[in-house]
Amino acid sequence: MKITKIEVIRNTKPIPLPGSWRPAWDEPDTPDITTMSFSIVKLHTDEGLVGIGPHAGPIPPLVERSLLGQDPAYIQGFFDAHMRGRGGSLGRPSVGGIEIALWDLLGKAAGLPIFKLLGACRDRVPAYAATAQLRTAGEYAEMAVEFRRRGIRAIKLRMHRPDPADDLAVVRAVRAAVGDAMEIMVDANQNNVSLHYPYWTLRTAIRVAEELEELGVYWLEEPRPRSDLEGLAEMAERFEMYIAGGEHSPSIYEFRDALWAGAYDIAQPDVTIGQIGISGLRIVSVLADATGRLIAPHVSSGGTNGLHLAAALQAMGAFANGPYVEYKLDLPVLTPETSHLILTEPILIGADGCVPIP
Repeated sequence: MKITKIEVIRNTKPIPLPGSWRPAWDEPDTPDITTMSFSIVKLHTDEGLVGIGPHAGPIPPLVERSLLGQDPAYIQGFFDAHMRGRGGSLGRPSVGGIEIALWDLLGKAAGLPIFKLLGACRDRVPAYAATAQLRTAGEYAEMAVEFRRRGIRAIKLRMHRPDPADDLAVVRAVRAAVGDAMEIMVDANQNNVSLHYPYWTLRTAIRVAEELEELGVYWLEEPRPRSDLEGLAEMAERFEMYIAGGEHSPSIYEFRDALWAGAYDIAQPDVTIGQIGISGLRIVSVLADATGRLIAPHVSSGGTNGLHLAAALQAMGAFANGPYVEYKLDLPVLTPETSHLILTEPILIGADGCVPIP
């Protein structure tokens, strides 16, 4: 089997449910989102099979030339030639999606899902509901109760308010509403470059973490920029609550350095960011396992969220140190039907709080 053509498809669809939304990490003057845009890459072969992956950015001519006429089974060769951190997160943003499409082709040729090709250890993964908007304490508490009613066992809240005390009030309200029936994660997004929510000093991050630990929070995500390995390591050593991060890290080497420094209890690589892909996700899972840590892949929002989730799940089916997969859910607009527009059927969380690997 040989690759004969590389095709990129772009489209935009209106959100099919009433309302619009704007994620907490967007600037205040950003228009509310009323559509979902997506871009995918298709790898066509001489045997009629087509591999699909999420797409970001232009495909460099060098990458395209290296693929045409080649056997798609040589995925490690592609990873070594075009990934492994080459070019940084901006140098070759499309290669992660191409690598996923190569795995998709291999699975279709073998008649097996990718996670079984990798050596499966499970066929379902626990999910946490990752909210996206800032809400009042009452609204968050009500939504958490609804999630628990649906079988969901964990929820992630955003901490973006000018005064962290107001964010802590939200966490308290959610904990009071669900008791010990749900794990609570908190995302400070301190690695994002933004001016509309406050920068946390290390002192602030520690002070907030002390309060969160008292509330039984499962993890605190990105309490400091990912470059502050020393500060993150201090927090990971100090608290029983997990310190998580790494969603913007573009290479396996950045995760190696962070894990060896003790900066993360839970690494959060994104299968589509930089030069990670499914192969890189596997490597990070081994690095985390070797250092006694966990991995919970970040899953991006937007029109290709369904493909991102499917790819992350395939990788997670082959390693056991991943306690949760990220599942974007923020009622009433951000639902499986809106997030997974690109799929023929949405990927759903079961009554046991787990997502079956497609």
